[in-house]
Amino acid sequence: MSNFPGPITAITLFVDDLPATREFYRDSIGLPVHWDDENSSVFNFSNTLINLLQSDEAPGLIAPAMVAPQAAGARMQFTITVDDVDATAALLAERGVAMLNGPMDRPWGIRTASFVDPAGHIWEIAS
Repeated sequence: MSNFPGPITAITLFVDDLPATREFYRDSIGLPVHWDDENSSVFNFSNTLINLLQSDEAPGLIAPAMVAPQAAGARMQFTITVDDVDATAALLAERGVAMLNGPMDRPWGIRTASFVDPAGHIWEIAS
């Protein structure tokens, strides 16, 4: 019997500046490093691994699909549930993270704030 679809166990994010993005996830977000080498850094994010892969290594993983440049714009947003959006936004600001928007109350009943990592990936905190 198949367990498809199962849980999402890893998300790979293609990054142009691995050292800056690695530092952001380690120091600004506070994630523990699971694996690290010259082409990638993998972080434990609760029950999911976040793999930061140097963009020029991505074709070996996704060919024949193309890697879009960061300048192409946002194509996704990740949402993290937190107990207190305002307190979490303040903590992130203390760590040097600039909010794109929020904290704000949304018409659909949640409070959110968003920020972007050095590679252009957008994250939202919500409660």
